[in-house]
Amino acid sequence: MTEHQRHTAAALAVLLFLPVLRDLLDLPGLKVLSAAQVPFDQAARDLSSPDPAVRLRTVQMLKQAAYPEAAIPLAALLTDARDDIQLEAIAAELNMFLAEPVVPRKRIGLVIEVRQAVQAEPLFSAGPNVLGPRPAPIEVITALRVAARDENPRVAVEALYAFGVLASDQTGAVRHDVLNAAGPDLAAFVGASQPALRYAAVRVLGRLFTRRVQDPPVESTVGDAVITALNDSNRAVTAAAMRALGLMKYERGVQALTDLFTYYGKGDAAEGSLDALAHIGHVTSVPLFTAQLTSKTPSLRGIAMEGLARTGDASTLAAVQTAVDHESNQRAALAGAFALVMLGNAPTDRVSDSLGHPKMREQARQYLIEIAPGRTATFTHQLLDSDPAIRLAMVEALGLAGDPAAIVVVEPLVQDRVPEVVRAAELAVARLTRLLQ
Repeated sequence: MTEHQRHTAAALAVLLFLPVLRDLLDLPGLKVLSAAQVPFDQAARDLSSPDPAVRLRTVQMLKQAAYPEAAIPLAALLTDARDDIQLEAIAAELNMFLAEPVVPRKRIGLVIEVRQAVQAEPLFSAGPNVLGPRPAPIEVITALRVAARDENPRVAVEALYAFGVLASDQTGAVRHDVLNAAGPDLAAFVGASQPALRYAAVRVLGRLFTRRVQDPPVESTVGDAVITALNDSNRAVTAAAMRALGLMKYERGVQALTDLFTYYGKGDAAEGSLDALAHIGHVTSVPLFTAQLTSKTPSLRGIAMEGLARTGDASTLAAVQTAVDHESNQRAALAGAFALVMLGNAPTDRVSDSLGHPKMREQARQYLIEIAPGRTATFTHQLLDSDPAIRLAMVEALGLAGDPAAIVVVEPLVQDRVPEVVRAAELAVARLTRLLQ
């Protein structure tokens, strides 16, 4: 065993025993056991024990410890023959890479408090900020992708969402390899017989293939599979497919989405299809977006302004300015402010100031993620705002914007007086630094 392995084993042994130690310290008269009773090599052997009870107990212990160094040995149990062990292994892998790992069981005095379970779908829905700075090893990503083919639908869906959570955090060459390997598998799930699996597959496709500057265009077999999901009999799957096509910026979906908007005209389906077109931002959609600037529906007006912003067609700037000048709806007006920044390089203050309004904060934060690249120096005063909620939202946006230039403006907030802002700044700096490697 190398020196590094010895240190890793010792650290894992301590962390594996910490939950037991905490419980025992709360009970007077009980002798505290030695951490050496749970050595790394024993835990590793127990993971491959022929006794399922031993494997299950070991996985649960690893989930409690949330120690990332155990992720690779644990990956083998993601495809265990026992469903309960698989589900615990999925939860354990997720817990190891969360920004704030869940403590499933904690003793308070003489009472054991059971915390929330580690479940993949809620973590997926919460977005990328649930993860800590350390990416999951490719061995874990691959094992989760294989586990998603499990014959038990519950295991398959859980593994698929967990894959979406951890795989979407990859960068550089690893991301490229993950996209190439996962695309065909995920596309095949779109035709699954279970609606829950189809829904999960489409959502994960949208998250994983969300277009980044350095990404190549989405491969047609992947994008076309999502287009077919627009005709799914399940409305939730259809809605997820619209959103996924927008996130992927899949241009081959423009015509199908346009046809859907024309067919529905109003309601959720119309808004969903127009929103997808607005995220794609293809120049052929400019007439459609321009026509919707005068819609009677505020949400459609706002989506249209977003769409014009993403086309980059500066010739529409005057029309957007006119729409903003006459806009009375707050959300649509904020969308207009976003469009004026993107099309005319207007000051960013009108967007960032909306971070101070709780009902507008998430919308503004999403716009700032798009606005920030190349403009990070313009957000200095928001990062110094007296309202910690504004500082927090600004740091989160800069951390997700993908521009390493933001490191210099975010780094000082590692010394912020509010712990939540400090954690967000540390995560943002780590995430942006990874882009330089």
